[in-house]
Amino acid sequence: MFVAVLMTISMNAQNDSKDPPRKKVAVVLSGGGAKGMAHIGALKVLEKAGIPIDIVTGTSMGSIIGGLYAIGYNANSLDSMVRVQDWSYVITDKEDMSRQSLIDRQKQNTYFFTSGLTIGKRDMNAGGIIKGKNLAELFQQLCFGFTDSLNFSTDLPKPFACVATDIIDNSEVVFHSGRLPQAMRASMAIPAAFSPVRMGDKVLVDGGLKNNYPADIAREMGAEIVIGVSVQGAPKTAEELGGTMSILNQIIDINCKNKYDDNIAITDLHMKVDTKGYTPASFSQAAIDTLIRRGEEEAMRHWDELIALKERIGVEKSYQSEILHPIRPGVMTDKHRILGYTFENMTPQDERFLRQKFGLDKKLANKDSIDAKLEQELTTSMRVDLFYQTAECRLVPEHLPEVTRRMRIPGIWNTQDSIWGHADGVRVVLTAGERKTVQIHGGVRYDNEEYAALQIGLDIPLKAAVPVNTDITVRLGKRLMARGELTIHPSSFTSPTLSYAFHRNDVDVYSNGDLDYNIRYNQFQAELLPLNLSLTRFNLKMGVRWDYMHYRDKLGSDNSLDVTLENEHFFSYRARLNFNSEDDWYFPTRGVRFNAEYAYLTDNFVKLDDKTGLSEVSADWRMSFLLGSRFTIQPMVYGRFFFGSVTPPVFGNTIGGDWFGHYIEQQVPFAGIGNIEYVKSQFLAVQLQAQQRIGTNNYLVFKVAGGQQADKMTRMLDNRTILGVQGSYFYNTMFGPVGAMVGYSNRTKKPYIFLNIGFVF
Repeated sequence: MFVAVLMTISMNAQNDSKDPPRKKVAVVLSGGGAKGMAHIGALKVLEKAGIPIDIVTGTSMGSIIGGLYAIGYNANSLDSMVRVQDWSYVITDKEDMSRQSLIDRQKQNTYFFTSGLTIGKRDMNAGGIIKGKNLAELFQQLCFGFTDSLNFSTDLPKPFACVATDIIDNSEVVFHSGRLPQAMRASMAIPAAFSPVRMGDKVLVDGGLKNNYPADIAREMGAEIVIGVSVQGAPKTAEELGGTMSILNQIIDINCKNKYDDNIAITDLHMKVDTKGYTPASFSQAAIDTLIRRGEEEAMRHWDELIALKERIGVEKSYQSEILHPIRPGVMTDKHRILGYTFENMTPQDERFLRQKFGLDKKLANKDSIDAKLEQELTTSMRVDLFYQTAECRLVPEHLPEVTRRMRIPGIWNTQDSIWGHADGVRVVLTAGERKTVQIHGGVRYDNEEYAALQIGLDIPLKAAVPVNTDITVRLGKRLMARGELTIHPSSFTSPTLSYAFHRNDVDVYSNGDLDYNIRYNQFQAELLPLNLSLTRFNLKMGVRWDYMHYRDKLGSDNSLDVTLENEHFFSYRARLNFNSEDDWYFPTRGVRFNAEYAYLTDNFVKLDDKTGLSEVSADWRMSFLLGSRFTIQPMVYGRFFFGSVTPPVFGNTIGGDWFGHYIEQQVPFAGIGNIEYVKSQFLAVQLQAQQRIGTNNYLVFKVAGGQQADKMTRMLDNRTILGVQGSYFYNTMFGPVGAMVGYSNRTKKPYIFLNIGFVF
């Protein structure tokens, strides 16, 4: 590679200068999970001191920092890189839904557990809580230009080696060659936490189990001076081992002692960073900041030794080695010219789907180049839309034919030329793994109204000429629900959908804050959507729906709302539009959410009770404005209106709660009202929400709302305005929001308290 050649020439020129030959210097970086961020701080000081580095070895996190350093990232660029990563995403298997449909984004924010299963076949990516797909993708992007099989001693700017453990025979495996991203991923595969990496007959996990501080490997590679950094803490005492995580960390630390003392003994300068208070999982921004600083502080304590060591190495004290700049200053944002695509282990139908979804065949300026974002979107679609267990996107440098090169327009791809030199662009290689038989989702929630609820979803792809998948959802709790959905994904813009659902509703209806009655009924629902256009932020559905209401019983006072208990069915024509550009599903700080629906309700496809059918119009529109870095204002206007002579009570307007359609389909939220209350057929409301983020995941939310109701639009101002206020606290977790709400309204005239744990479904 051009970059590697340039760096090698530069190093050789330095060694061939008039200065006498100097000793080869190796840097050894230990494992330690997040604690290994301290290596970056130590490398900063080594660069500042002018210590030349010829060889790099590492284990686990040391292999990641060391591998990136070996291909040209300097300490400052590593510092910037680790700070901009969303580690809560990187170290999980969550999917990037930025280019997926609204339906897929909703699933991600409904279920806390998602996993692909391959029934009848052994999952070769199993063996850990986290499969590490996001880590693998990050390594693939950061190692751009060094993702093919290479000799780490001759093909990298700095010779590099890292260590993994083969759990088949408990042997130490040293990577001197291969694919760099794969070697780094194998070296940090903490047993049980991350799935092992399988290579031939080897099953590889974290190298720390055999050699957590590979100074001996550096010596074998020809190092004459070894400088090492370790981040292991002192073993805990019996009194300190009180929790599961502390015991697990102790087991890891003890098992990482193999060869440790012997390797320290052959180190010329060893720096042990104080990581007290932090664990291998401390990936918060505050922890990363502190760990990098502690690494820098520890190295500065050895400043005099470093300066003295320069003389032993054979360089003058005033000598400053040239600090390498990152190979790609904008490695996550740079665009690379696409010269072609290769699809591996994929059906022609799947290839066509990807080409059409992402416009890969369009010869436009924004379609013939690729960056890290598009790489991630392609692999996500392969897993989510096409149901592959694993997916990989590699960029392989390639040449244009000489005739084509002469026809290129000067100036368009200068960035590409300066980076690759002789290469004209890249070939995008998309490789699919085993196809999943089923994708399973799981969600659990609790609130003080319905108590516990469990929801399970199954996505099952069907073998057909065009992509077809089924979606089965079951909800257990006070409200039972079962739904089956069949969606066809032809080459056209729409995805026709047929669904059937059963709801067992148990609804408490309140009047002015007091329980009025309870009604129990079963709802059977079938829907055909010939038009189902689903884009990244936009979803349009049009079709026909059948509803059958089977009423079981009604309990309440004699003065309660007159609700018929005669079973009834309805046919309706519906059009629904959803748009969502918000940056977070539950706590957005910017973006717009807009939903609108029109329905024409009948009981015979034409009329309702031998009269004109009922028209229903509903909409809600919310915008988020970030003021400063933590405070957000969110105005919202919403309403639901009926036009017709008859309004079946089962479809009547209800308000209350915090979410649209929480307990029943037509429920609209209203601050200060906790339970369901019926209102008149014309309802319009406005709400202003203020959201303050405290720390990373704590939120204080305050809402004030006002609403008007009437039997006719012309009488909207005849009734008293409904007013409500609400204050909430939430802690946002991977299992969903956990929090409490307190509210009051002039309709109920009493406070209410609502507790919520988990995602809403």
